[in-house]
Amino acid sequence: MKEFKILAVIIALVGITYYGIEPYAHSVMHPAVAPADFTFQDVKNVDTSIAGDAANGKVIVEANCIACHAIEKAGYPAVMPNADSAASYGVVPPDLSHSGRIYDKNYLANFIFDPVTAMHLQHKYNPESGKAFPMPSYNWMSPQEIMDVVAYLQSVAPKVTDDQAGHKITYEAACGRCHNMQYAGIEATTPADNLKTYMGTTPPDLSQYIKSRGEHYLHSFINDPQILLKGTSMPRVGLTEKAQEEVIAYMEEVGDSKKAERESLGIWVMLYSVIFALLAYLWKRKIWEEVH
Repeated sequence: MKEFKILAVIIALVGITYYGIEPYAHSVMHPAVAPADFTFQDVKNVDTSIAGDAANGKVIVEANCIACHAIEKAGYPAVMPNADSAASYGVVPPDLSHSGRIYDKNYLANFIFDPVTAMHLQHKYNPESGKAFPMPSYNWMSPQEIMDVVAYLQSVAPKVTDDQAGHKITYEAACGRCHNMQYAGIEATTPADNLKTYMGTTPPDLSQYIKSRGEHYLHSFINDPQILLKGTSMPRVGLTEKAQEEVIAYMEEVGDSKKAERESLGIWVMLYSVIFALLAYLWKRKIWEEVH
């Protein structure tokens, strides 16, 4: 019976540590945050219920956007090489081909109206800082004109397959301007020196972030970085829930490709441990039966 008493003591200590001490420590170091919010209703400068006119949106985009932004899928190439764009703006302006697909409509409209507020970067770009965000606010546009632009961007956005190839396209459109992913051979389109100056630090390589941060953390962080890392230069990017799931799926496909195999092996490891423990106990009883 000694063995079972010792086991009971160990179970009690582990239980107290895991269910008593650990949750307290976790709540202090990683306080609970609200679930990811994909409604993007915290900024309400534009009435996004207005139906947009894609044809008029095309006219507005041609007059205001393609001087800086490429829209390759609609036949508008980049006006400058990436290195020149980064030198001019601090970061390579995004190709807008997929913006109507990956960005939430509410976020996209309010981003056009006021980029800094939509991205939650008021702490970085304000009169006191002396810094200006590269993209100006288009708050002079009427809500109808902004929704026309959104409608046009949605109309030209191509569909992608729901597989690793499609996930990669979404990842590159959402994250590829700033983040490397060495394991996938992806290099940020903005040169590292420009990024460091623009962001204040070099954005991390995301190859192993699915393991080092975990899926739950990434869902909250991507949705609104300021909630988990106050003062970070990482903007709120405004991805739809589906686009965010595709980004995280690609990070998992690259950084944790053996997850399914590892999880299926786990049950066998546990079964082996139980059988081995039982055999060890029976062997011990046999060897020490005279003493017992």
